[in-house]
Amino acid sequence: MEFDSDKFVRFYPSEKNSKLSWEKDDASSKAKFKSFDVAAHFLRPGVFGHFSGSSSSSSAAKSKVFAEDHEPWRRRIFDPGSEHVLMWNRIFLMSCLVALFLDPLYFYLPRIGTRSPCIDTDLSLGIVVTLFRTIADIFYFLHMLIKFRIAYVAPSSRVFGRGELVMDPKKIAMRYLKSDFLIDLIATLPLPQMVIWFIIPAVRNSNADHTNNALALIVLFQYVPRLYLIFPLSDQIVKATGVVTKTAWAGAAYNLLLYMIASHVLGASWYLISIERQTTCWKRECRREVTAVCYSSFLYCNTLNDSDRKAWANVTQVFDRCDPQTSKIFSYGIFADALSNQVVSTNFLEKYFYCLWWGLQQLSSYGQNLQTSTFIGETAFAILIAILGLVLFAHLIGNMQTYLQSLTVRLEEWRLKRRDTEEWMRHRRLPPDLQDRVRRFVQYKWIATRDVDEESILRGLPTDLRRDIQRHLCLDLVRRVPFFSQMDDQLLDAICERLVSSLSTEGTFIVREGDPVTEMLFVIRGRLESSTTNGGRTGFFNCITLRPGDFCGEELLAWALLPKSTVSLPSSTRTVKALGEVEAFALRAEDLKFVANQFRRLHSRKLQHTFRYYSHHWRTWAACFIQAAWQRYKRRKMAKELMTQESFSMTREQLEEDEGMQNCYEKPPVTSNAKQNLSVTILASRFAANTRKGVQKVTGVTAPSLTEELPKLAKPEEPDFSTEVED
Repeated sequence: MEFDSDKFVRFYPSEKNSKLSWEKDDASSKAKFKSFDVAAHFLRPGVFGHFSGSSSSSSAAKSKVFAEDHEPWRRRIFDPGSEHVLMWNRIFLMSCLVALFLDPLYFYLPRIGTRSPCIDTDLSLGIVVTLFRTIADIFYFLHMLIKFRIAYVAPSSRVFGRGELVMDPKKIAMRYLKSDFLIDLIATLPLPQMVIWFIIPAVRNSNADHTNNALALIVLFQYVPRLYLIFPLSDQIVKATGVVTKTAWAGAAYNLLLYMIASHVLGASWYLISIERQTTCWKRECRREVTAVCYSSFLYCNTLNDSDRKAWANVTQVFDRCDPQTSKIFSYGIFADALSNQVVSTNFLEKYFYCLWWGLQQLSSYGQNLQTSTFIGETAFAILIAILGLVLFAHLIGNMQTYLQSLTVRLEEWRLKRRDTEEWMRHRRLPPDLQDRVRRFVQYKWIATRDVDEESILRGLPTDLRRDIQRHLCLDLVRRVPFFSQMDDQLLDAICERLVSSLSTEGTFIVREGDPVTEMLFVIRGRLESSTTNGGRTGFFNCITLRPGDFCGEELLAWALLPKSTVSLPSSTRTVKALGEVEAFALRAEDLKFVANQFRRLHSRKLQHTFRYYSHHWRTWAACFIQAAWQRYKRRKMAKELMTQESFSMTREQLEEDEGMQNCYEKPPVTSNAKQNLSVTILASRFAANTRKGVQKVTGVTAPSLTEELPKLAKPEEPDFSTEVED
């Protein structure tokens, strides 16, 4: 029994029964068979018939059958380039940006009391921020779980193409644990929540000397890995899709958002340090208090109702000496603005927007207007502002400018190209009419294509995709041509694949009579005038109008369909001129010849009638042939009538002369209209003959006789269908 070529299924029953595991060791291969429920398999109806028994029937009804390659969602491994992973990366990127916005909001929790100078905490803001911060942490935790199930490309397989994906869960887990697991874990931990709701209240209750530096350090410690996660996540999106955002406006908004987040962080830090500087002054003066006993707990708003605190507040000078507007013993530096304007005591929205404006202003000006004190922390903060301003302005605002410039890059390229064209025309001193034609063509090409080279784009695509695109663009138009409508889809695909776009402005000559025909043109929009003088024949002129769906250059069809066509291209029998702006598809001579050589079914006898009937050359020749035949018929008919009348008149005259001599009877002379017309005709013929003789004597040139005719219109060349077998 051979198992290697069979397709196996795995059975997952709802109830656990005895299982049997099989393994086969062979010299050529080793096949391992997954465990499955034997009882459920053999008790299924239809395997060995229907078995009686309620227990067996219920067991068979509860069993489920899955394909061999089926995996439960808990064990599924994801492709890093799949749509689901890309969607999740974009969602997680947005959650990271929201988390970067939420974390600095913890800096706004401390505030200065409005009723009395004291340090307070905004609990309502803390609850809201903690709630959203916890939701953001859930996204970080889910991202960690998903990364345990995302395959990676083996570095050793990146020789050609994308490389081979490693789908082993153990290898994926080990690689993740050795690389980014620690950073993701630090970014996921709810450290600010623990500090705000557990550590700080415990420290305050112990009456210890508390400072806000712990909160700032904890938030900043976790802010760095969260900020770091954005860059590899953006790189993954770029590797999979090529861009982070799909549009230029979205890319500019993304970089501006990062710049605003940096301003938000800077303003929140400035606010927190302002609170810290105010608290530092109060604590220092509290230690120097001599008029009354001062405890650090008196500086917090939760002790306002304490009797000792009230007694101390009536006699203390701490708040007066630390007033930011009048203090001479403590320099607040760049933080005096937040304290003097009562920013630290206002509601959340007012202080948030004020701090955001301060951060944006200093980040944009690189901190040049800051007046710092000698405090080292303040000076370091000002230096950090200057460095961040330079780096972020160069990177984020530079990227934003690049995105915005990409919206007008083609317009600028077209403007420069048009300027170069104008300079070239002036340098070469082209006449005004040629300059106007060049300007019209450049303008029309820009409007029609936006200066996009469609041929280069199509050449960079695979053959199958390029064929489908060309089929979508050209198939309906090609089918309008009656000659091509007789062909099958394979031939039409070959023709559509080689069609190229062609644009013409008003007054442009596509081809002139007598010039080699290099392409066959299929009109999409606009009108063309096709005329001929039959090689300059005097008095001959034929003109038709080609509209959307018509074609010109059909001489190439006959040239390409010949079994042994010459290398030289056929000459055009007509002059084709654009009556307005014309959009068309062109089929070059070599491409048409290639199609004819590759697909011999194009040579079919049943196409002969279609080719003749719809060809403008054949129609013109047929019309001229019919007109010439009709004129010859009229001339022969008129000559016959004249000869009949002349012979009849001569017979009557001779008879009358004979009768006059015999004096048999008398008859008046003949005065009929026929006799008069005959006399005029004879006199005209004699005058013409005498005139021709005079011309011959003077010039010595023999004039053509009455029977000679002017050159006829040349018959169009017809493809040789005789060698082909009729269908």
